[in-house]
Amino acid sequence: VENQQLKDFFEDQTSNSPQDESVRLADLKHSGKAGVIDLLAHDPRTDEVLLVMNEPRAWDGSNERLHELQERFNAYVSFLLDGELAESHPELAKKHARIEVRCDYIPDARALELLGMIHDQLAFQEIKMEVIVKGGGD
Repeated sequence: VENQQLKDFFEDQTSNSPQDESVRLADLKHSGKAGVIDLLAHDPRTDEVLLVMNEPRAWDGSNERLHELQERFNAYVSFLLDGELAESHPELAKKHARIEVRCDYIPDARALELLGMIHDQLAFQEIKMEVIVKGGGD
């Protein structure tokens, strides 16, 4: 994977992690369920709705793993666009949204390709998407 591709899709937050409690994710656990949002918060720095998808596992390039990732994104986008956010958190309904995928490992080439396509599709809906590699996986 070329460095430019990584720069386009990843943001290393190790040195500049948000200090605000509403967006600090040190103890966030992976839900493992396609229909579950790992974290929902308001980012006061950007005034955005923040949805976090935590991914602590190493990437394996399997079709199953890519399908799971796609299903998780479908659930997150559905939550934003189908009225669930407005119903459960009306104070956040009119705010711009950002989905962060927080990874312990750099995604492999197949995952990177899928994430790039997802990024482009979300942009049409005016939803930001960032992949952040924490680098803490063993």
